[in-house]
Amino acid sequence: MNTISTPDLCDEHGDKVRVLEGDFRHYGGKQHFWGEIATIKCFEDNSRVAEMVKEPGKDRVLVVDGGASPRRSLLGDNLARAAAENGWRGIVIYGYLRDVEELATMPIGIMALGSVPRKTEKLGDGRCNIALEFGGTTLLPGDHLYADLSGVIISSKPLTDTP
Repeated sequence: MNTISTPDLCDEHGDKVRVLEGDFRHYGGKQHFWGEIATIKCFEDNSRVAEMVKEPGKDRVLVVDGGASPRRSLLGDNLARAAAENGWRGIVIYGYLRDVEELATMPIGIMALGSVPRKTEKLGDGRCNIALEFGGTTLLPGDHLYADLSGVIISSKPLTDTP
């Protein structure tokens, strides 16, 4: 996979892109990733995340709105490994994760607000493929996300033909 530059994409596409605000940090082995968005909204329960990463990713990016809760991890090494093996390009979590050392070795882009060692609840809660509102923007299933070390941008249409 080649790399992209979110600053260059912003310069080229101007107001057609939205910048995701917030202090997201890279945790995965890939620091440049992009793809069509699939969404999950959940709070301290990663049941839907576990289901989704076991489905074919089709080079998409999973965006999880965890309400920014620092109390429970929404992703760990087992689910990240499943996502990478099933063809997901990346995962962006508006929340926290764990198993930081293991995630850094995986061939997938992973971003989150931070890490916490406590595991998630398993209550079967959460909603998939809905509009999410965080980071100063709306993220819709089917939008396109681009991430690198400079940040994350969102577009309603693909911005590059790079595979």
